[in-house]
Amino acid sequence: MNKGIIHDALVLFAITLIAGFALGAVHEVTLAPIQASKKAAATKTYQEVFADAASFGDTVVVSDSDSAAAVAGNDFGKVTVNDYMEALDASGAKIGYVVAATSGDGYKGPIQIAVGINNDGQITGIGFLTIDETPGLGMKAKDPEFKDQFAGKDAQFFELSKTGASADNQINCISGATFSSKATMNAVNAAVAFSKTLAK
Repeated sequence: MNKGIIHDALVLFAITLIAGFALGAVHEVTLAPIQASKKAAATKTYQEVFADAASFGDTVVVSDSDSAAAVAGNDFGKVTVNDYMEALDASGAKIGYVVAATSGDGYKGPIQIAVGINNDGQITGIGFLTIDETPGLGMKAKDPEFKDQFAGKDAQFFELSKTGASADNQINCISGATFSSKATMNAVNAAVAFSKTLAK
């Protein structure tokens, strides 16, 4: 009986070992294509938020301390500035920045956006790198009716309006999606705050 138990245990161990190697191999094979796909999607978003850019510089990761310092003293909720890159024209000259920022205050989870800000201090556009809000409500943040409200405006701190924006720094809230609207706006505010620390 003991031999049977030992045999079964060895067989189970061998199966587990083989399965582990197989899963590891599959992970290695699929990792590069997944990363390439994510990079392509992000690059597409960068191009959407800064259409005048011919290319983008290297991504610079923002430290936790620099992120915290940029938004200190402002009530932007749980926001973090993730990274930034220079937006370049066809000659390689810097025409602005794309700043990525995340709000942890979305209704269903974090919302990460990219914000284009040109050398004149205007927002060229915003785009979403990560968002998984409620379909038909919070996901409307991706619709032009909401996100295009930021484009062309001075890089300033924005406020949310539920009764109709009446000032340049006010953004119309998505009906029934206050959390998603505010999280997106505050991620933009964080990106704007950080952009002011960058050399023009």
